[in-house]
Amino acid sequence: MRILIVEDEEKMARALRAGLEAEEFSVSVAGTGEEGFFLASTEPCDLVILDLMLPARDGMEVLLALRARNFSLPVLILTSRDTVEDRVRGLDAGADDYLVKPFAFSELLARIRALLRRGKSEPSDILRLADLEMDAAGRVVSRAGKDLALTAREFDLLEYLLRQPGRVVSREMLARDVWRETARYTPLDNVIDVHVAHLRRKLDEPFSKKLLHTVRGVGFVLREETS
Repeated sequence: MRILIVEDEEKMARALRAGLEAEEFSVSVAGTGEEGFFLASTEPCDLVILDLMLPARDGMEVLLALRARNFSLPVLILTSRDTVEDRVRGLDAGADDYLVKPFAFSELLARIRALLRRGKSEPSDILRLADLEMDAAGRVVSRAGKDLALTAREFDLLEYLLRQPGRVVSREMLARDVWRETARYTPLDNVIDVHVAHLRRKLDEPFSKKLLHTVRGVGFVLREETS
C-alpha cells in the first residue's frame, strides 16, 4: 500500500516515513502543498497524510483541489490545529479523518488501517466516461453505441486510464502498472507512445469530442472536456 505524506517539518516527515516503512508501507514525502498536490494527482497512492500549515499552498487548499477533481483517495489530516472549528472545516472540506499533533503512532496506524479497510471495494466491471463504456469483465468497449476493436494491450491501457479519469498518468506509471516493467528504458517510452497513438485513433478520431489527452512533459489523461 502506498502512502503520501505532505509535511513541511523535516523531522516529523522523517519520523513518519521511518515508522510507516517499518510497517511495510511504501511511502512518498512532499514538503510543500504544491508538491503534495502534484504527487497526489500524478502518482498512484492509497492514502494521503496531509498537514494543514504548509508553505505556498496550505493543506486545506490541497484538499479542496483534490476533491474538486473528484479524487476519492482517503485523506487523513495530521495537524497541530486543534480547535473544533478547524476539525469541522477539515472534515467538511473532504477529509476522511483528522488527527491532532502530538499523537501516538499506534493511534495513527489504527486510523490508517481503518481508512484503508473502508476504501477497499471490488472494482466495478462497468466503466463509463461521457459516451465511452467498457465492460471490463467481458472485455468489450463501445463509444456512442459503436464497438471499438482494441488489441489486448490497448484494452489494458484504456482500462487503466478509465479507472482514474481526470488523473494524469505518467509513462513510468504505465510501464510499471500496464506493461509490468520494473526496469524502465527509453525504448519502452516509444512503445507506450505508439500504443497511445493507436488507441487515440480508435477512441477519438471518429468522434468530435476528444477524451484522450497528452499533458506535455508529464503523461496522459482521460477526461471529458467541458468546453
